[in-house]
Amino acid sequence: MSPTFASLSIRNYRIYALGAIVSNVGTWMGRVAQDWVVLTELTDHSASALGIVTGLQFLPMLLLAPWTGAVTDRYPKRVLLLVTQAMLGLAALAGGLLVVTGTAQLWHFYLLALVTGIATAFDNPARQTFVSEMVPRERLTNAVALNSASFNLGRLIGPAVAGLVIAGVGSGQALLVNSLTFVSVIIALLCLRASELTPAPRVIGRGSALEGLRYVRGRPDIVLVMVLIFVLGTFGMNFQITIALMATQVFDRGAEDYGLLGSIMAIGSLSAALLAARRSEPRLRVLLTSLAGFTLAAGAAALAPTYVTFAIALAACGLTALTVMTTANAMVQMRTEPMMRGRVMALYMAIFFGGTPLGAPIIGWIGDVLGPRWTIGVGAVAVGITLAGVAVWLARHENVEVTYSSQRRPRVRITSAPTHDVPQAAR
Repeated sequence: MSPTFASLSIRNYRIYALGAIVSNVGTWMGRVAQDWVVLTELTDHSASALGIVTGLQFLPMLLLAPWTGAVTDRYPKRVLLLVTQAMLGLAALAGGLLVVTGTAQLWHFYLLALVTGIATAFDNPARQTFVSEMVPRERLTNAVALNSASFNLGRLIGPAVAGLVIAGVGSGQALLVNSLTFVSVIIALLCLRASELTPAPRVIGRGSALEGLRYVRGRPDIVLVMVLIFVLGTFGMNFQITIALMATQVFDRGAEDYGLLGSIMAIGSLSAALLAARRSEPRLRVLLTSLAGFTLAAGAAALAPTYVTFAIALAACGLTALTVMTTANAMVQMRTEPMMRGRVMALYMAIFFGGTPLGAPIIGWIGDVLGPRWTIGVGAVAVGITLAGVAVWLARHENVEVTYSSQRRPRVRITSAPTHDVPQAAR
């Protein structure tokens, strides 16, 4: 089997991945339909309302992270996933029924966004760490990347299908289809062979919720990754808002073209995930250069004069952002002890996605006041400034040198000088 798809040779992971891709397509259909309902059916293109819905979806990840991580480390992850997937499916079903029956109000979608966020707060750390129970450590990087590829294949197909469904039969039907796709993950989880799983040791006793915070505090290499991922998630990854506003207000496009933009961005993300699947180890060099690329791509998207140039810039944003996410995810998982992995990954997901409740309302307000282009422009500025600050910190405190070689194959090198021992953050 090709090294890119090595983890698919493992039966349990193969079945799980098959169920996940169906669900991912539905999830992206649901996201596009939800945003379309809020933006065009329940409000008069209110960026602030869309920002609130987005923020409510991610707020529980920020508030509940210590407890969701502790629950993940204490209870069987497959059981947790069965519960959370059922909750997510029911929330999507409720939203679809409200829209189809014509009874939907804005506060309904605020409430459903919060319920979805609570379920996702428990689902994410369980899903992220469950991968390590299905595959051996040497294939963990590959499996994490393939998970991202599955997610972004859904992102490639889902928005385009959602646009067609919304234009053809309505947004409510798109939400109902999403609710049915959660069944695929539930069936896949039930079909896994328990004897072929390698569960991490479960934590017993009280006081474990805050241990993840203490563990991360003593690991500067993990703290560095989380700082970078926080800024990217808070200010740079608000594409739900940006794409909706740019499509409707700047380029005056309908539901089909709006959905197409999400799919085009996913082309870049899917390409990055497949490239990441071929890497044996995640590296700091890849993380930093990808963040630099994202800064340039986001700046280009903010200044794009036409729909086509904006779409091209979005593909570059997807490529660079997904490279950052897969690299950071694998770095944190591989550097964390198995018994702490659930709590650390809950904190990681809280920092990455939990920054959205802070950033999304601000980004929505910026869109209303300064215009849609600034909703992505502010991300380019924030990520660029943070990246420059981290580079200076590494050079001064971690004895790191950054060099660029243009001979033969151009590449950036991040190395430590030989005079001091350098901690893992600089490796």
